[in-house]
Amino acid sequence: MTASAAHALDAALVLEDGTIYRGSAYGAVGQALGEAVFATGMTGYQETLTDPSYAGQIVVQTAPHIGNTGVNREDDESTRMWPAGYVVRAASRVTSNWRSEEPLPAQLARDGVVGIAGVDTRAITRRLRDAGVMRAGVFSGDALVDDDAMLAIVRESPQMAGRSLAATVSTAEAYRLEAIGESIGTLAVLDLGVKASTLRYLREQGFDLVVLPQDATLDEVLAHEPVAAFYSNGPGDPAASDAQVELLQGLLREELPFFGICFGNQLLGRALGFGTYKLPFGHRGINQPVLDVATGRVEITSQNHGFAVDAPLGEELTSPAGFGRVEVSHYSLNDNVVEGLRALDIPAFSVQYHPESAAGPNDAHHMFEEFRQLVLAKKKGAQA
Repeated sequence: MTASAAHALDAALVLEDGTIYRGSAYGAVGQALGEAVFATGMTGYQETLTDPSYAGQIVVQTAPHIGNTGVNREDDESTRMWPAGYVVRAASRVTSNWRSEEPLPAQLARDGVVGIAGVDTRAITRRLRDAGVMRAGVFSGDALVDDDAMLAIVRESPQMAGRSLAATVSTAEAYRLEAIGESIGTLAVLDLGVKASTLRYLREQGFDLVVLPQDATLDEVLAHEPVAAFYSNGPGDPAASDAQVELLQGLLREELPFFGICFGNQLLGRALGFGTYKLPFGHRGINQPVLDVATGRVEITSQNHGFAVDAPLGEELTSPAGFGRVEVSHYSLNDNVVEGLRALDIPAFSVQYHPESAAGPNDAHHMFEEFRQLVLAKKKGAQA
């Protein structure tokens, strides 16, 4: 059963602390359980919904009007919409854009994203900012039962901390994509929830890509004779990704140039020997200010993460795992959270934000060119 309009059926958003918001069914009808998070982007709802990093989450959009421009296949960042649930204030009843191929509720319903519309998303966001993100459920149709029963279901659902979700979003089999322009070699991409625009930007830098499942082994990666390695964004707790950390440590010992984005930044942190921790409400949206320590430049970035690397700012560090000197290269100007790492004795760096900017500002596009130059410098050194 689906609700193609935002006013067809009653629905409820139930938070773990017992707070309940009532509205109308939107998209798929039924029950959705996940971690309630808020995304502050004023645009880009389609890119948000098709970002695999949102798997297991119920996304609350702070922008009041959602669905105005419909959806189209060209702007999808993956093959489907990933959030467990979707919460909006004012669902547009009209789609008005020449690129639109269908209304947003139609794709939400097809991909099984249970939504609710007509609720005060500003109040929900303030609640999550004060109390921290929490487990939640969206209930509509036959799943809409009495309040105590819905709250019990929410409180019995799994926490995000400790969850490994990479297998849910990763490719099942390896596949190849050719470089756009002259090739500089094969890049091994570990798919932890990679976005289509990330792959495109890497190809535009001259990399032939081999995109690998999240459970790839070191021997399987090296069999492709890569010139470098890349870890993508993705959902889940980095502390629950021991296999990917072990793989990355093996790649670093091979001295392959490495670039990680978002989840890849957290896993580089762990591979270098640092810990990670859960943020109270995370960074999600396309307006997050980050300071580049080396240049003093402030970049406005696109982000989606609820965990962060535990490393001190403003000092040269020594990798507890034996990979030499490390520095925090970027940090958040909102809360001083680590937003980037750079190894000084091996060719590896990462950023916590999304430089592919889908959707969002393009301040950080240069990170892809920096990775290309790192790989070329390594190749040149090997030939000398």
